[in-house]
Amino acid sequence: MKEYDFYIVPTPIGNLKDITLRAIEILKSVDIIACEDMRVTQKLLNHYEIKTKCISYHKFNEKERISLFLEILKEGKKIALVSDAGTPLFCDPGAVIVKELRKQGFSVTSLAGANAVATFLSQVPREDEDFVFVGFLPKSKSQIAEILNKYRKTDIVFYDSPNRILNTLEIINEYRPQSTSSIGRELTKVFEEVVIDKTENIIEYFHKNTLKGEIVGAVLRENSFDDDSIDLNEKISLLRAKGFKAKEISTILSSLYNLNKNDIYQKCIS
Repeated sequence: MKEYDFYIVPTPIGNLKDITLRAIEILKSVDIIACEDMRVTQKLLNHYEIKTKCISYHKFNEKERISLFLEILKEGKKIALVSDAGTPLFCDPGAVIVKELRKQGFSVTSLAGANAVATFLSQVPREDEDFVFVGFLPKSKSQIAEILNKYRKTDIVFYDSPNRILNTLEIINEYRPQSTSSIGRELTKVFEEVVIDKTENIIEYFHKNTLKGEIVGAVLRENSFDDDSIDLNEKISLLRAKGFKAKEISTILSSLYNLNKNDIYQKCIS
């Protein structure tokens, strides 16, 4: 098997049995394991009797770790990168060092393994394969609304925390009132749960049921009216005749028919 300088190694997102045989082999064979939280990683290593030395590598020190890792690799040693759970570089540190290593000519590879997005989506029936992963949603209501509007014809997949998800769902329901959403929590664990329903029903459900654990969510695309079914040109003409300007028309029609405001604006001025 070909050897690399730097290995990106996925770790279980909940169930420790989900680690691969190759991941165990690599973690035992490398000289250093770079990890977010050594206490979290050590539990996994102890479970599989892996004695490899760990070095902290997280979002607060990733830039300063570059020189240390380069020094280690130049000595001919091997490094594995892990996150607390799942695949590194998915909302976890790693991009900075990987970019530098490729620039410096070191060989980098990634192992197949656990990933919360793939685990979640494999349980959610969707119209087709297209989706956008936006990571953790922003805290601002207006920024979330912008994402919902921008990707209304695409499934939106995101991460969220238990203490924020109900507020997030309320925003989704406000801006996409006809939407179907899905929330997955505690994936691969004993209390795993994936709920798929109208957003307002999911809000009601989680008001009545305990909401704990890591959250992966999705807002499914809308089968909204197309331009022909609502005759946008006619409605634009009617509103223009009433004295409304392009910006006002785009706001009115996007709110009424849940269409993209920018698309309507462009149609107004074209």
